[in-house]
Amino acid sequence: MMPSVQAAASAAEAANVFGALADPTRWQVLALLAARGEGTATTLAAEMPVSRPAVIKHLNVLDRAGLVQGRRSGREVRFSVRPERLDATARWLAAVAHEWDTRLAAIKRIAEAAE
Repeated sequence: MMPSVQAAASAAEAANVFGALADPTRWQVLALLAARGEGTATTLAAEMPVSRPAVIKHLNVLDRAGLVQGRRSGREVRFSVRPERLDATARWLAAVAHEWDTRLAAIKRIAEAAE
């Protein structure tokens, strides 16, 4: 069965999210933002064992994956979590899990019928 264009797009978006979250530092950046509501590269770097330029690079990856958004406030950019991308990824995972549950139930019915 060919996946729909929408399903393929959702899978690609989920892959971007998983790729962004695969790095422990990015995971930590996202967790700090979620806990505090928002933060700047400077405030985040003060709480992490990496430099401000490194935090900026991680924020850029998270932004490209749709996980954070930045808004300019004077001379600084304040970042916050975009929960809708995480929600969409969770829904995609639930759909994949449901599909596998359905397939496994069908295999179980076939196996039990053959006994």
